Amino acid sequence: MLFSTGGYSGNNFHDFSDIIVPLFLTSRQFSGQVQFLVTNYNSWWVRKFHVILESLSRYRLIDIDKEEAQVHCFTELIVGLKHHKELIIDPLRSPYSMKDFREFLRNAYSLKRSTAIKISDRKRNKRPRLLIVSRKRTRAFLNGAEIAQLAETLGYEVIMAEAVSNTSRNAEIVNSCDVMMGVHGAGLTNFLFLPQKPVLIQVVPLGGMEGHSKICFGDPARSMNMSYLEYRITERESSLMREYPPGHIVLKDPAAFHRSRWSVFKSVYLEKQNVELDLNRFRGTLLKALELLQA
Repeated sequence: MLFSTGGYSGNNFHDFSDIIVPLFLTSRQFSGQVQFLVTNYNSWWVRKFHVILESLSRYRLIDIDKEEAQVHCFTELIVGLKHHKELIIDPLRSPYSMKDFREFLRNAYSLKRSTAIKISDRKRNKRPRLLIVSRKRTRAFLNGAEIAQLAETLGYEVIMAEAVSNTSRNAEIVNSCDVMMGVHGAGLTNFLFLPQKPVLIQVVPLGGMEGHSKICFGDPARSMNMSYLEYRITERESSLMREYPPGHIVLKDPAAFHRSRWSVFKSVYLEKQNVELDLNRFRGTLLKALELLQA
């Protein structure tokens, strides 16, 4: 099976959406009896996802671009990977589903929890665990400590963690939680490691990102039978309020400002924006998540 680790690899969302999920979809049928030939080979990428690669294939991975002097003979070759939608496998087009993929991840990484806590079944007053995905450079929570304190007063056990390059460590942390929240970005992709029936809270910053947020995480979460909550910030909750005067087009009409020019959109709304949540306003979202864990 020939595929590439080039493109947008290195971004966690694209790692899974463009390569890992399609690789599972295409190769799982062979139960490990398949050899991977990789073009645009990135050694760091292979190291990062070696657990997944070794769980899908029993054979040595080949950097095919370095094999010009070698002849490899196979009875069959599949070129390229199947892809349905972003982080979605359509069970009507495949014998597999995202439920199967997430079960595969749990087995590959030996994750302990299969199902999120059900509040009505709490024992010894065990609190549901909330993971706040923190970011340092951009789209960071400026009042993360206050958000954590609010959540604790509502009954959560809170963990604040930044996504790291160690996929095994990410998987372990995320799987230990029942609710996961973060600002729209690649770090949310680790929601794939949550146990079954969790709650995902996506904080959508300014910039007209509602469509992106729905496609990247909203639709996939629902397809995986997760409870999904979306919190769209107001102008007052964006750090861009400090950079631009009231009424500026950046704040009032993001679509008109960037007019589908990705570089403009990225430079302002993705790279220069942080968020400071209105705790009174966000409180309702945290309470709704608790309610969903009772269902």
